[in-house]
Amino acid sequence: MAKSTRTRKTTAKGVPPSSWLRDHGLTLVLLGLFAASLAGQAFMGWQADNEERITHHVATLTLPAYLGGGGFWGALFENWESEFLQMWVFVMLTAYLHQRGSPESKDPDKAAAQDRDPGRDRNNSDAPAAVRSGRLARTLYAHSLGAALLALFVISFVFHWLGSAANAADQAHAHGEKAPTLLGWLGDPGFWFESFQNWQSEFLSTAVLIVLAIYLRERGSPESKPVGAPNRQTG
Repeated sequence: MAKSTRTRKTTAKGVPPSSWLRDHGLTLVLLGLFAASLAGQAFMGWQADNEERITHHVATLTLPAYLGGGGFWGALFENWESEFLQMWVFVMLTAYLHQRGSPESKDPDKAAAQDRDPGRDRNNSDAPAAVRSGRLARTLYAHSLGAALLALFVISFVFHWLGSAANAADQAHAHGEKAPTLLGWLGDPGFWFESFQNWQSEFLSTAVLIVLAIYLRERGSPESKPVGAPNRQTG
């Protein structure tokens, strides 16, 4: 029997060409989980809201009406706000602070080597365009991740505030009470309770990951050190 002459296509270095799904699988799966969770939140939130309305003898809402109300949007951005705050704080703190033994931290003994001057790559054709554009562009780009996460936190905080205030106004009207003003709600303990109950859990979970990763492993994950690495290994 003649041997097949078909061969698998390879790149110049002998590596199979990249698959788009393989290259972006992590993001695609996370976005899928996000979409499914968002749909679940919307439907279950609608059901819970109507159950409460029935208990208080208030007219129920259709799903579109619920999705357009402050209760849904306030709860949605309440969670996004805490996530973006956690990511921003984590990115900023890991730029300056260390935790010896954690893969989530820079090695305190090699910190200077890890903070390479981007100006040294200005003539590198593979470097991002901002790095090759000039000193100002490089400086802004060097802090673009932290700036983007901070902006997302601020935007989410504002929408949480607006949605939560609208929901508080609806609740006040339903009980025949005076609705709080927008600025008044910003200083209300109820609004800040919504924020702090999420913020504290985000900071705790981040600290737990940083510490557990010193002693525990997850083979194959870039968030873990190699299984055989000593506990003191950092970064």
